[in-house]
Amino acid sequence: MNYDLQKADLSAVVAEARLVADETRRIFGQLSAAQINWKPGQGDWSIGQCFDHLIIANRPYLPIIQETRQGRKRPRLLESMPWLPALFGKMIIKTLQPDSGRKVKARPQFLPSRTAIDPGIIGAFLDQQESLVKEMKATRELELERITITSPILSLITYSLMDAYRIIVVHEQNHFVQARRVLDPDVLDVHAGRARRGEQPGQLTRLVRDDDLDHRELGRLPAVLAGDAGHPGP
Repeated sequence: MNYDLQKADLSAVVAEARLVADETRRIFGQLSAAQINWKPGQGDWSIGQCFDHLIIANRPYLPIIQETRQGRKRPRLLESMPWLPALFGKMIIKTLQPDSGRKVKARPQFLPSRTAIDPGIIGAFLDQQESLVKEMKATRELELERITITSPILSLITYSLMDAYRIIVVHEQNHFVQARRVLDPDVLDVHAGRARRGEQPGQLTRLVRDDDLDHRELGRLPAVLAGDAGHPGP
């Protein structure tokens, strides 16, 4: 995946969005409920929660794109500030890059479910992704860099519609990486088996805490500490 989307055009962003979908289907599409819901440690997100969060975060963008495409979007005061959109857009894209080394906390309204998540969450994400890609492509004749929207996350932040597309995809890349780090087959199999037997899982080295995306730690998934199925420590 290409994480450097700061200057990517529409075709490049759409290609990355499709790649996220293809890799999500390939890697996570056949997981069991136990695998989807397994967490490396208390307070960490499961694979299912990563994709539930993405669905929640992406959902408000669809009506914004549709209203813009149909000419029904009403301009807001802050959207008329000439320098704010470029400033915010670049800052957010850079912050959300999986290799940025920065930490980002999800706002409460965008937190994933705390209850068990159905494996169908992967299909739901893929369906939404297809809709997003379709809407993005439908705006290809618009001046995407010159159209300003207000962030659905925080009303004081504005950025171009093109930057919105970049933000959507780089955010997806970020949580794809987070979910991929949870998916260590040996760890999942060991802990799913122990959970079925009512045993307590061994302690795992901290990887990603909630929506804490410190990607300086993005090496391989830390192994189970000594005592868990013979896996060596990190």
